[in-house]
Amino acid sequence: MKIAAIVSKPAKPELAQILPNLLAWLGARGYRVYVDQESAVYAAHDHVVPRAELAGCQPRFVVVLGGDGTLLSAARAIGSAEIPLLAVNLGSLGFLTEVRLEELYTTLEAVDAGTCPVESRAVLECHLTRGGQEMSRYYALNDAVVKSTMARLLVFEICINGLHVVEYQADGVILATPTGSTAYSLAAGGPVLVPSVDALVVTPICPHSLTHRPLVVGGGAEVSIVLDGGAAGALSVDGQVGMPVMPGDKIVCRKAEYSVKLLRIRRQFFDVLRSKLRWGLR
Repeated sequence: MKIAAIVSKPAKPELAQILPNLLAWLGARGYRVYVDQESAVYAAHDHVVPRAELAGCQPRFVVVLGGDGTLLSAARAIGSAEIPLLAVNLGSLGFLTEVRLEELYTTLEAVDAGTCPVESRAVLECHLTRGGQEMSRYYALNDAVVKSTMARLLVFEICINGLHVVEYQADGVILATPTGSTAYSLAAGGPVLVPSVDALVVTPICPHSLTHRPLVVGGGAEVSIVLDGGAAGALSVDGQVGMPVMPGDKIVCRKAEYSVKLLRIRRQFFDVLRSKLRWGLR
């Protein structure tokens, strides 16, 4: 039996119309479908599984209904199993969720036939250590951000592969994947990276010195950020999870051993940029 799964954004009333049709379409093609608890709110279903356990159902693919935030959440829950995710945009901006609702079923036909392209996206693995002890570990598809929790500058020591690089006096520091280069890092003045580039971006947030610029490093680099004295801060991963950061804490980030698989329609990355960033429009 073919297996698929569905992940949905909470508080999206239109899903009450979308989900029953989607379940019927998949069922008619011989799929057993598992849905997360958020999806079950909109359509009664026999196979409801917590999002974190969906990978154990071994679906061929997962349909993600929502915006970029829903995809980021699904990637953390399911991505390590490298099950392809089909992200359908029910949000507004949608850099990652490029499939429009009207394209859902034509794209699913390609997925079912095995002809839909799959992209691999790098993931950050981040460890927060305090006094030499690991306090937490997180995985990010977009970025890891360490920043002040108040309107004041903090001092961050940046090391790459164990070598001291710079001390940023800034509101915060963003470490982004190529996927995340079009998110918070871009708003903070960082460069746009093509998703296939094997690199990471270190971007200071509102640095005290204008000479402190974003830094692009190789994808195999290990980047560490130390909150060097002063006030406490916070670590935020993909803008969704995290924890407080104390002076002296170290956040060590490197590319994870797995990548997130995204099912894509044949739309070029630069077409997405032109559309979402409104390049060329006056």
